[in-house]
Amino acid sequence: MNNVFPLSYFWSKSFLTSAWMLWMLFWVNLLGTIYGYQWYWDQMHETIIDKKLWLVIFVPDSPTASLFFTLGLIYLLMDLKRKKAGKQDLPKTSPPFRGIIEALGLIASFKYGVWAVGIIFASASKGESMGFEDWMLAVSHSGMVVEALLFARVFRMNFLGLAVAGCWVFGNDYIDYQFAVFPWLSDQLYGILETIRRATILLSLCSWLVFCGFYLVRLKQKV
Repeated sequence: MNNVFPLSYFWSKSFLTSAWMLWMLFWVNLLGTIYGYQWYWDQMHETIIDKKLWLVIFVPDSPTASLFFTLGLIYLLMDLKRKKAGKQDLPKTSPPFRGIIEALGLIASFKYGVWAVGIIFASASKGESMGFEDWMLAVSHSGMVVEALLFARVFRMNFLGLAVAGCWVFGNDYIDYQFAVFPWLSDQLYGILETIRRATILLSLCSWLVFCGFYLVRLKQKV
């Protein structure tokens, strides 16, 4: 018997942009963003008191990434609303601001998803015990990676967005380690901080190149 929904359907554009999927991801990402800012609250508070005020923007890496992704989902929900209203023809090119938001959502979510999972298991390899919150964070950040890869075919990033997102992730790395506002680490990892810094910069490069690749493939398909 043929399957009603073949496996490939579950990563198709029609499935990813269905109303129930978009709304589910919207609420998951929004609640995760709120939780993430709350998780970083103590470090944000300390940064405001002990460092320059503007640095606080660069403290909550993962929740800011999921915030950009959530805003990208809002654009898709707006597209869906337009289609339901009978406006079938969507603009072929993305408005500059939308392209920036969606590129940031993809690249930052992928980067900080991979980074967080790597840091969690690096801590465990150094003897840090993993509790419920660690496993929950590992799963949720893995989800950020997966959804970024899936929605790279759906989000309407553009060249300007890729350029801005590149500046954001590399600039964030510089500020994190130049001004010591990188996410707090377990005691076991401060001894390899320089290795973490180099790995983070390399991860930024890899993340940016991955989505530049997605963008170039999409351009080629349009030719």
